[in-house]
Amino acid sequence: MADKEQYVSLITDVIAKQSVILGPDIAILKARNVEGLEVSNDGKVTNLTGDPRSVLQGLVDEYVNLSGQIVKTALGSVFDQHPDIEKIE
Repeated sequence: MADKEQYVSLITDVIAKQSVILGPDIAILKARNVEGLEVSNDGKVTNLTGDPRSVLQGLVDEYVNLSGQIVKTALGSVFDQHPDIEKIE
């Protein structure tokens, strides 16, 4: 099972990828909507509380609700860089 620091790294990478797609303001705003996730103004995870997998799922859901399936497709390569963490469907 992946540890919290691996989730922090993955979530930071997801936010960075979405910043390129959506722009940093929207990507960070959506990330800040996720319970248990605190993000700095530059998109770095500053705090992660609760179940990391649930926080990750919440973040992906925020982006999918905004942009649909294209988000899941775009994030595939990000998840590939974190093989210890099970992909979110």
